[in-house]
Amino acid sequence: MRVFGVTGWKNTGKTGLMERLVAEFTRRGVGVSTVKHAHHGLEIDQEGRDSHRHRTAGAREVIVASPLRWALMHELRDEAEAGLDELLGRLEPVDLVLVEGYKHSPHPKIEAHRAAAGRPLIAPEMATIRAVASDTDHPGLGKPVFTLDDTSAIADFIATQVGL
Repeated sequence: MRVFGVTGWKNTGKTGLMERLVAEFTRRGVGVSTVKHAHHGLEIDQEGRDSHRHRTAGAREVIVASPLRWALMHELRDEAEAGLDELLGRLEPVDLVLVEGYKHSPHPKIEAHRAAAGRPLIAPEMATIRAVASDTDHPGLGKPVFTLDDTSAIADFIATQVGL
């Protein structure tokens, strides 16, 4: 599977860019899946729900299924957090997997950047960041810089990078 990431600091437009890229690649007929890393505890089911009761009773994995979708929840208990490669291995094959977060993993990435976030660019220090999508110019960066909302150009860049 081809993998490309979107990374950056909090509140820089990563999720919006991911959403637009998924829609753009899907419009182009590319099969896309995503992986999103959360730095905080992830709770996708709620106390009192049957699935929550199964997990709190000790189930290692719980699948919740309906006619429209299914979800697998895996409790780590005392296990280490799964790495990106392990998670990618759980996905069904698709043309492209877009990854949000995992800034230190070795896959290629584009950095989302907004000046208002008040954080410096990560790209100068990280070779795996191949380009920047920003609301400001970054002359002399030595990497392509795209306007943050130029989804089509960013998708073209990613497609070229991964050989689509």
